[in-house]
Amino acid sequence: MEISNSQAAQNAVRAAAAPAQANAVLSSDFETFLQMLTAQAKYQDPLEPIDSSEYAAQLAQFSMVEQQVLSNDLLQALSGQMGADDIGQMAGWIGMEARTNAPVSFDGSPITIVPKTEAGADQAILVAFNAKGEEVQRQQITTGTQPVDWTGVATDGTTLAAGQYTFKVESRSLGQIVGTNPAESYARINEARRQGDSTVLVLNGGATVATTEITALREPN
Repeated sequence: MEISNSQAAQNAVRAAAAPAQANAVLSSDFETFLQMLTAQAKYQDPLEPIDSSEYAAQLAQFSMVEQQVLSNDLLQALSGQMGADDIGQMAGWIGMEARTNAPVSFDGSPITIVPKTEAGADQAILVAFNAKGEEVQRQQITTGTQPVDWTGVATDGTTLAAGQYTFKVESRSLGQIVGTNPAESYARINEARRQGDSTVLVLNGGATVATTEITALREPN
């Protein structure tokens, strides 16, 4: 917007615009814009009146900005609605079992583990870690991706304490470790929750995962 008919007009417009600029609301405040036009008309040079086409151009500029602001508001509303739709869809997953590599809750019942071993490995070791990240058990499993039921029974025959556990698979070839990969497990989905702009799922035991972290769903056993 150009206002240059006189120094007085420039000063008046700057004075009217300063509060709006300080509050970053010029683009959405029609009242501020009218104050600026009023100041411009008041201080214009009578010998060189402002062309009405300038007013029309300024109104057009404001209209474009106002429409942009309305479009942004609409996009934000749509984004919120899409988020609501997303959590509504995820609600259908509650009660199902999700396969992830997130910590899984152990209460004495077997946990289904889906290991992944390196190609060429001739031996695989399933390693269990407690909530503190401490290794609590090792057991040999078959190579490949065949699911195994982890019972939480230690080498001395005792059952490990209830709590959250994570798993890794050591792949070995000729006695040497050739790779270590996280092992996925199944856990019940208890809740779908909005977190920022995304939806997360709360698993049994309290672990939260994004929907993109879930690799499979199944009916509970």
